[in-house]
This record gives sequence, structure tokens and C-alpha cells, in this order.
Amino acid sequence: MTAQNISIVLPAKNEAKGLNTLLPELIKLYPQAEILVIDDGSTDNTLSIIQKHNVKVISHPYSIGNGGAIKTGARQAKGEVIIFMDADGQHAPKDIAQLLNKMDEGYDMVIGARQTNTHASLARRFGNHFYNRLASAMTGYKIDDLTSGFRAVKANKFRKFLYLLPNGFSYPTTSTMAFFRSALPIAYVPINARKRDGKSHIKIIRDGIRFFIIILKIGALFSPMRLFLPISATLFSAGLGYYGYTFFNEHRFTNMSALLFTSGLLTFLMGLISEQISSLHYKNTQD
Repeated sequence: MTAQNISIVLPAKNEAKGLNTLLPELIKLYPQAEILVIDDGSTDNTLSIIQKHNVKVISHPYSIGNGGAIKTGARQAKGEVIIFMDADGQHAPKDIAQLLNKMDEGYDMVIGARQTNTHASLARRFGNHFYNRLASAMTGYKIDDLTSGFRAVKANKFRKFLYLLPNGFSYPTTSTMAFFRSALPIAYVPINARKRDGKSHIKIIRDGIRFFIIILKIGALFSPMRLFLPISATLFSAGLGYYGYTFFNEHRFTNMSALLFTSGLLTFLMGLISEQISSLHYKNTQD
């Protein structure tokens, strides 16, 4: 993969300190690549730092969100391959070569999987491990790092899913599951994340709950029966168990048993309908 075919997209909100270090590194390593910074309504001197370097910048008039900046960058990027990386300096430009080399093996998306010891705190390590396991169960594929924002993608494939991406911080989650659902090959390469410059915009509890809800939503979009079938089976089993209990003790069929049986059946039917709706999102992704 030549540098002329690469676009490097950096979503940035108040990342002046990180960009001041990161941009010279990128320019030195990839002078021929298109470097595109999306200034997402920064209120510090991020824009002036960007303008000091010979890179392309697009500014949002107000903050749309990390995912919104990613979508802007994906639409404007001219390269056949887009490298997405954080502007805070935690992704090392030298690791881009690993992503590109892996992509040359025939993958449509290659993700930099952060090693466990490079996460900022124990809470983040636990959270990422939990999300990776949950997402792996939802998709049936082993996911090494669900929330990594450092990835290389084939631009034409990635743009097919822009309408699915949220404007917030969960674009990595959504894009990863969308690629898996469409049978587009994904690979992971291990990276060591550096200490970020500046303060993180992610709040562990608030965004942790949000990520959990998003995973459930994407699970319903990716493979609904993986989500609805266990719930349906649990409700039906509870109804059956309660019916057995009341039958042997009270010799009657109770309203609670009927409610549990009905809930299990309705949940199963919702899963079937969702499965059909889900398939419509991906019917044109192989073009």
C-alpha cells in the first residue's frame, strides 16, 4: 500500500497539545499521505496548531461528536484506505505500518488492539475486557479490542455503513460489528498505547453504561436472535418451572405462568422480525 493511496483522519476536540506532537510525526513518516484533521468545535487553540502544519483541516461550527467527526473525515478522505487514529497522541504513527501490512493480506479492516497493560486504569481494563467478551458472544467472532479508535479500513467498504454510525464515541463498536455482519474480513494487530496528552473526554460510568446499551442495540442489529432467543428461552423456562410448581402444589394454571409463556413467545417473534429487518441493512454491502 503506497502513501499516495492513504488518508489519515484525526477527529479532534480540544487536542492542541496532542496534535502539536502528533502531526510532525505523521508528516515525517507519511509525507505523501493525505492527513485530514476534523476540528470538532474546539474551544482551545486546536485550530491554530493544525494550521501551523501542512495538513488539511475541516472545522465543525459546533461539537457534533467523535463519531460525527469520523463521518465527516470518511466522506472527505480521498485515499483508498483510511487510517483513523486519536488526536491525543496515544496511537503511535509507527504502528500504522503494521495495520497496512496486515491489510495487504486481504483484510477490509485492521484494528490496533491495545495490550492490557497499556490501558490507563484497572477500571478501563476491566470494562474493555467485559465489552470484548460480550461483543464476541453477540457476533460469534473473537474481538480483541472493541473500542479501539486506531484502525485501517477500505474507504469504499466503510462508507457503506456511515448511516449506521452514531455521532458519539461508539463508532468503533458499530463499525466493527457491521463489518462482521457483512462478512467483511477483519484482523487485529497488537499495539502498545501511549499515554495520552490532555484530559480524556470519556467518563467511565456514564459512557460505560452508554457503551453497554449500544452493544445491546448493535447486537439486535447484528444478529437479533443471539439477543432475543436466550431471553425468550429464559422466560419460557421460568413459565414452565412456575407452572410445574403451581400444578403440583395448587393443581392449577396461574396467570403468572400464562404471562411468562406469552412473554417468551412474543420475545421469540420479535427476534424473528428483527432478524428480517436486520438483513435489509446489509443487502447491498457486497457491491
